[in-house]
Amino acid sequence: MDRQRLINLLAATAAITVFGFTFGLMFPLLSLIMESRGVASQWIGYSAAMHPLGILLSVFFIPSVVRRFGAKRAVIGAALLTAAVIVSYPFVSIFWGWFVLRILQGFFVSMLFAISEAWIVRFASGPWRSRILALYTSILALSFGGGPAIISVTGIEGVLPFLAGAVVLLAAMVPILFVRDEEVDSEDETPLSVLAFARKAPILLFAVGMFGVLDAANLSFLPVYAVKKGFDQDLAALALTAFIVGNTVLQFPIGWCADHFPKRLVMAVCGALSGLSSLLVPFVFGTPVLWPVLTIMGATAAGIYTVALAELGERFSGHELVTGTAAFSTMWGFGALAGSMLAGWSIAGFGPDGLPFTMSAVFLVFVVATFASMRSAGQRTVR
Repeated sequence: MDRQRLINLLAATAAITVFGFTFGLMFPLLSLIMESRGVASQWIGYSAAMHPLGILLSVFFIPSVVRRFGAKRAVIGAALLTAAVIVSYPFVSIFWGWFVLRILQGFFVSMLFAISEAWIVRFASGPWRSRILALYTSILALSFGGGPAIISVTGIEGVLPFLAGAVVLLAAMVPILFVRDEEVDSEDETPLSVLAFARKAPILLFAVGMFGVLDAANLSFLPVYAVKKGFDQDLAALALTAFIVGNTVLQFPIGWCADHFPKRLVMAVCGALSGLSSLLVPFVFGTPVLWPVLTIMGATAAGIYTVALAELGERFSGHELVTGTAAFSTMWGFGALAGSMLAGWSIAGFGPDGLPFTMSAVFLVFVVATFASMRSAGQRTVR
């Protein structure tokens, strides 16, 4: 791997760390603050859904921003704007003002994610592709875990947790300054057409959407769920960290499985384990078994994304690959939007345990759809 390619990969990883950290910090932080102020669960869900809504809106602007300013400047600008949004939360109305800020945060962070992931998938080509992508997913998950852990130190009151998030955003920009090639996937990039890509890879987008559902639901509501079930705020934040730890330590083995077994089969098994783990949470809550269950749930949910990304890089290249990363971002946004709202409704309608039971049902649907796609592909092969 040449030096500049390595620099681009490291820069993209830094930007992804920014993305993961801001999600890992801001989702539970804002939800816990709203819960402490007596905001109803469904309204916490509506508020959390504004973040992925911003992601959905950004896909229409990313190509023109990159073509006009270059990938490097776009990432740096998005990081600065995201930091500005984060430090604004303590000074804005907790209700409607936060709705607007969360849309803006999702919009700017999505630019970081889409551009950085295009870098990673493009420069992770070769025999190490799956392992590089597994390492990338692990780093992303590790950055998610840093957010809830900081809440246990800073608490949720005052401006300190928001300042911590903004400082990390600015620090993570430093490696990006060393990128020399600002034309990565920029000038020759064709307009993104998510619908056109969806016709070529529907099950991959469905997989990303299902990961987005569970990811956003747990980032937004797992700490709230834990508080409602009897944990204090510090322990509730660490429950989310346990969920994210699995994403970090188990992605490489999942990537190895994807290199040695059919990728759709690996995705289906990951979906089944995610659903089963979620189903078990109410029955093991308050016991030591809860922590490994949360870890397995987080690992297998993120594994779905790891394998989908590996198949994306295997099947697509050039403009189609860039369109694919944007489509993945969009589908994650759709899934996260649905997951945030579904989580709020499930807790409001069925009590705290409505959250894990609903997530389990969602992944049952995913497993059935994945096996159906494998059967359909097998029939086409026979013909």
